[in-house]
Amino acid sequence: MYKIVASDLDGTLLTSDHKITPFTKQVLTQLHQQGTDFIFATGRHHIDVANMREKLGIPAFMITSNGAHVHNSDNEIIFKQNLPEDIIATIMDMLKDDIEIHINIYRSDDWLINKEESNNGCCQGHFPYKIFDVKNPPLEDVAKIFITREDKDHDKLVLWEDKIKENFSDRANIAFSTPYCLEIMDRGVSKGHALDAVAKMKGYGLKDCIAFGDGMNDFEMLSMAAKGVVMGTAHHKVKSALPENEVIGNCDDEAVAHYLVKHLLD
Repeated sequence: MYKIVASDLDGTLLTSDHKITPFTKQVLTQLHQQGTDFIFATGRHHIDVANMREKLGIPAFMITSNGAHVHNSDNEIIFKQNLPEDIIATIMDMLKDDIEIHINIYRSDDWLINKEESNNGCCQGHFPYKIFDVKNPPLEDVAKIFITREDKDHDKLVLWEDKIKENFSDRANIAFSTPYCLEIMDRGVSKGHALDAVAKMKGYGLKDCIAFGDGMNDFEMLSMAAKGVVMGTAHHKVKSALPENEVIGNCDDEAVAHYLVKHLLD
């Protein structure tokens, strides 16, 4: 029996309209009642996730910004690893003239974006973004940078992935959370390393963890946990990188909750 369940949110635990269904909420509540810890492990900002946790109604640690920040069930930050200022400055200088991309910054208390994005599905009323000047970006307290395109052209974002890796592959973790969202964190930051730290804090280890995810930003978590379960709708790069991992259904069929009922609930 696993002692810790860690799950990505978008494309995994949440439905495609970014909601936790009543059935999933019921399953996670039962999981908590039988003594199994649940951990949010997401690229989202902790303010956004805290609102979701409150609606869920169970105490849970939050691994956010892909592991750059970790909060305990009392919403106290217990780990923070931000991007170095020189990396931020250089990346902003690289990106500033590409008018087709949207540059996002997560800091401790806010979400910044360089221009309005008409189809940004992640913008929630309780956590709106603010506009920043890409020619004068903040360099302090940056958990991660991520870039998107309104046309969701993956191949054009891959070109930026290659350029950024060419400059910072030894100093940053660069990964796609979805095929149309490229994320940049400090070196050594990942959901997997954060999960390892949280498990140890709770008196367990990775051998006691099962994890669910669908993006390349889940790779470390899915490969480091005792069992890593991949969503059926995951990008082919994820499935190719984790060929031995079990693949289940999709988020709109509540595949994670059904898996937990079948394999973990008493």
